Amino acid sequence: MDTQERIKKIIGDYRVGLFMKGTEQFPMCGFSGRAIQILKACGINSIHTVNVLEDEEMRQGIKIFSNWPTIPQLYVNGEFIGGLDIMIELYQSGELQQLFANACTSSRHDS
Repeated sequence: MDTQERIKKIIGDYRVGLFMKGTEQFPMCGFSGRAIQILKACGINSIHTVNVLEDEEMRQGIKIFSNWPTIPQLYVNGEFIGGLDIMIELYQSGELQQLFANACTSSRHDS
């Protein structure tokens, strides 16, 4: 399975997917750590994370897939939401919380 197919499978299989540097428990950069904090503040306890530092093909492939140059990148119900800057804006406006409230009706895996 090539990298683009792997990405499609991941975002298709999980309600909330975060491509990040490090893991949920041990973020390896401040931006990824902040993304996790925002998700937790939204009440999301089941986050499927992909550590792009462990896989250079995934690190470059996700940027191509989303046409977004930075990491972290958030996907909800298979849809690209954005990077940390977008997450912050959506959180501050209340839109991110609403997005997750709607995502709970999905049939995707919890993690």
